[in-house]
Amino acid sequence: MIRLRIAHAAILLFFLLRAAVFAQVIDERALRIHREAIVVDAHADSLTRIIDAGDDLGARTDHGDIDIPRLREGGVDCQFFSIFAAPIFRTYGFFKRSIDLLDVYHNFVERYSQALAPARTIADVRLAVAQGKIATMLGVEGGQSIDNDLHILSIFSRLGVRYMSLTWSFSMDWAGSSGEAAGENLGLTAFGKNVVHEMNRLGIAVDVSHLSDKAFYDALEASSKPIIASHSSCRALAAHPRNLSDDMLRALAARGGVVGINYYPCFLDDRFRKDFNALEEHLAPRIKQIRDSYRSRPALGWAEQEIFLRQESKVLHRVSIGRLADHIEHAVKVAGVDHVGLGSDFDGTDAQIQGLEDCSKLPALTAELLHRGFSESDVKKILGENFLRVFQEIIGK
Repeated sequence: MIRLRIAHAAILLFFLLRAAVFAQVIDERALRIHREAIVVDAHADSLTRIIDAGDDLGARTDHGDIDIPRLREGGVDCQFFSIFAAPIFRTYGFFKRSIDLLDVYHNFVERYSQALAPARTIADVRLAVAQGKIATMLGVEGGQSIDNDLHILSIFSRLGVRYMSLTWSFSMDWAGSSGEAAGENLGLTAFGKNVVHEMNRLGIAVDVSHLSDKAFYDALEASSKPIIASHSSCRALAAHPRNLSDDMLRALAARGGVVGINYYPCFLDDRFRKDFNALEEHLAPRIKQIRDSYRSRPALGWAEQEIFLRQESKVLHRVSIGRLADHIEHAVKVAGVDHVGLGSDFDGTDAQIQGLEDCSKLPALTAELLHRGFSESDVKKILGENFLRVFQEIIGK
């Protein structure tokens, strides 16, 4: 009997050791593939940390999601930085806030030119990667930044902007937003369609993240070039109106576009969103105190509120990398593997995925996709090649 138990123990140990070795091989394979790929993140709000909090993203920071050391550690080769003029800048001026952020961006890439390379074309991206640098590109988040003036699109183009989402979480007089009930039935007006036409002419990608469903289809019809959703997830898996339905995913793919799957837990998991909303309501008095203490610097108050909620939300059940992979896998099944990418929304959310808390941990997602049976070539498409292809077509250079 004792010999039998020893034999069973030996067999169990053998399989445990074999599993450990297999896991190590998978990790090494995932890291190799991740390093071979050109990894593109289509959306991050990190510039606000520089302008509002004075963060130095050239050094490793102990908060936030992105800085140069962590971009390198995570193998990110091309990072899109968002130019986002929040509603609190309505009086200050949406366009003026956008110009402030553009100035911050150009100062940032000039200061760290040994590590970063501003890219306007996909050829620029590939050259930067060949030189061992991180390519950086720009996207405007929300058409409020153009102040209803088509000429501003030309200015943005000259300053390096390569996509613009037509709305943020509030509707304008020319485009409906998914972020408010009043925007559900609002599409694009004649002016909104002219915005799309001008973006097509300038080689600025039309980003449909944040649009109402009607405005999504209006933009698709108006555009002569593929459209993108820079940071949106799948409504079939999480019913948030910010996500894309299966019909929308198919329509975007049929026109050659790409969806960048968003990492925000509230867009990935309905249970988490319900619990998070309840937590936010419970913490409303404390959130008000934070806002009130930063009345003279409301943008910094916004950032402090985000940091506070991130910490408090850790008491909730955590959304895993696996759930993010569920959305990627679903989008691939519906839209096709050539039409799915990554749009983290890093530095722009008030909750985080467990195991993917910042950009340095991105290889874990590659490992998860490989574990699910995605081929090496398909993983590389998702990690970046799909966005490179579509921007090559839109920019036309």
